[in-house]
Amino acid sequence: MSKASRSRYTVVILTWNSRQHVGPCLDSLAHASPGEPFEVIVIDNGSTDGTPEIVRDRCPGARLIRNRENRGVAAARNQGLVLARTPYSIILDVDTVVEPGAFSRLLDFMDSSPDVGVVGPRLMMPDGHVQPSCQLFPTIVDKLVRQLPGGAGDRFLREVELADWDHEGVRDVDYVVGACQAIRMRALHSVGWLDERIFYGPEDVDLCLRMHLAGWRVVYTGEAVVRHECQRVTRQRLNMLTLRHIMGLAHLFATHRYVWSRESLYRRIAEVGSPSPRPHPARAAVPVAD
Repeated sequence: MSKASRSRYTVVILTWNSRQHVGPCLDSLAHASPGEPFEVIVIDNGSTDGTPEIVRDRCPGARLIRNRENRGVAAARNQGLVLARTPYSIILDVDTVVEPGAFSRLLDFMDSSPDVGVVGPRLMMPDGHVQPSCQLFPTIVDKLVRQLPGGAGDRFLREVELADWDHEGVRDVDYVVGACQAIRMRALHSVGWLDERIFYGPEDVDLCLRMHLAGWRVVYTGEAVVRHECQRVTRQRLNMLTLRHIMGLAHLFATHRYVWSRESLYRRIAEVGSPSPRPHPARAAVPVAD
């Protein structure tokens, strides 16, 4: 790590009682882009389990910002993004481990594709399966189908999650999940920061959607790999985070004026000249090569 003027990218990591994960995550950054300087900004959302002390110990060069309370995902990540002085920023969940060279591949792709605003890597679950980290824009139908018992909605969700694609290539997609997103800062400045009215939930969808509507491409590449533990606290039980996630979805639907179908989004995106739809890349049978 070195001064931002010499760095191509900044890594922004959000922590909240993350002592189990933060050490391995920070350690993995050393080989994420071999030989290349980078910046690390850690935003701690009021941890009480010693997470900030681990950050200081494992990554003394990181810029650590400590919030007194949990400000939510979007607001805390914005605290880091606004401080970045590099061409790219990578927002990264703390329950991840970056495979060697993954960030190099993400940023080299963006260097060669100046119309790409956001690119996401292949996320691998602990059991070796690929996480469905690039999907179609969510609708209320998707969310209701997910609640059906006994996997009754699995066939429907396969299309939403692009499950019939091997996830090894490169293609334009609706959105990539915020567990790891490489963001072109020039594009972010043009569309605005993460929506802080979304405390926890689809702030990643909202960002990608606004990128599309501003004419930027959103791309997935399976050539970069990040391992992800994928904590889903909203699925553990009905709690405040679950309610805030639901509120975030409601805000997303209200802001972008759709609920049941994503077709209106595709029409609006087409009007601004983004690659989607006709045919929408997320539905294409083969990856979209750059």
